[in-house]
Amino acid sequence: MTASPTAGHRLHTSALVADAHNDLLMLVARRPPQRWASYFRDVWYPQLRAGGVDLQVLPVFVDNEFRPEGALRESLRMVEAAHRIAEGNPDLVALCRTGAEIDTTIQSGRIALVLALEGCPQIDTDLELLQTFVRLGVRIVSFTHFGRTALADGSGEDRAGSRLTRAGVEALALLESLGAAIDVSHLGSAGIDHVLELAARPVIATHSSARSVHHHHRNLSDDHIRGIAATGGLVCVNLYAGYLTAEPPTLDHVVAHLERVAELAGPDKAGIGSDFVADLFAEKVPACYRPLIIEGTNTEILVPGLEGPAGLPLISHALLAAGHHENEVRGIAGANLARFLGSKHC
Repeated sequence: MTASPTAGHRLHTSALVADAHNDLLMLVARRPPQRWASYFRDVWYPQLRAGGVDLQVLPVFVDNEFRPEGALRESLRMVEAAHRIAEGNPDLVALCRTGAEIDTTIQSGRIALVLALEGCPQIDTDLELLQTFVRLGVRIVSFTHFGRTALADGSGEDRAGSRLTRAGVEALALLESLGAAIDVSHLGSAGIDHVLELAARPVIATHSSARSVHHHHRNLSDDHIRGIAATGGLVCVNLYAGYLTAEPPTLDHVVAHLERVAELAGPDKAGIGSDFVADLFAEKVPACYRPLIIEGTNTEILVPGLEGPAGLPLISHALLAAGHHENEVRGIAGANLARFLGSKHC
């Protein structure tokens, strides 16, 4: 089965589109505070709208330059930036704390913004700060990035075979009691096992692809994909080329990961967590260090057309062209993530 570009565009335009991971807050926070709202409006809002985005998860990620002493300070600046984006553009977006607020915002024609914590270096073992961040609007939390935190080990430490720390176990229970979702993207393999053993609420992977399609420690094993689905959770495929394939990346590789997740978890448990990095690396990485090589991968190699949010309609078209039912495509494009965040799950 094939689909015309017109059919794919028409479907995407009418679909609810949601992205579980875009690090644009890092770039917003690099500007003077008085420019936060206008920078988002002038630079990012047009890109999100071009991609049809109705719901955008904004991770609060603290780069190495701020760790450890400045991690909390920079995290609070990024949270404040998100609030000022919403306050300065009330006709365009809203920062949403509940499923009802997400629904109302989308129905009004605005983009629903949802905050997430990525990595938790700002928490250490002061778990009461998790409650502070939830009060400020955070709805999703991951415990680590590539390395080690006081809560868990990232996938870059897989050879250590570490599960959650005692503080990590307590953090999981606290976040579930607060109604925040646990995000296992970046978590080490044994840590994901531990989360799935303990979780009493649905779990999400906001930006992780399928290891059985491309073997990389950042991707999820088949058992982990099934386990996340068994909690009632969601797996959102990462569009970063280095996690998709060792070959020159194409849309077919994106489709292959989405199809594997849908096969293992069910089409209603698959979504997209873009992890668009082109703008971020272009601004943050000095020319003398480019191209930036991470784990042997040139970070500037991108899936053609998927350099930023404006390319998201290409995925809907590719899924439709691959023979997927329109309802499945709509779910992956964003309805599944909107349902996850809009339900009692989060």
